[in-house]
Amino acid sequence: MNPEELAQLIRAGLPGAEVWVQSDDNTHFSARVVSREFTGKRSLARHQLVYKALGERMGREIHALSIEALTPDESR
Repeated sequence: MNPEELAQLIRAGLPGAEVWVQSDDNTHFSARVVSREFTGKRSLARHQLVYKALGERMGREIHALSIEALTPDESR
């Protein structure tokens, strides 16, 4: 799993999202996700949407993921 593969999975699960992913070791990742889907949702619910997009890969190929989940208005 590399950052671009992870970003593609998140984009597939959250269509229209802007996604940036970084990793130094392809195991521990940092993601910034901007999506309208996050509007009106608290941080936990936003993170759950990202985890849902990644499915079973969390805890397997992806050992750690730091998420910054923002609405388009929050990212400005």
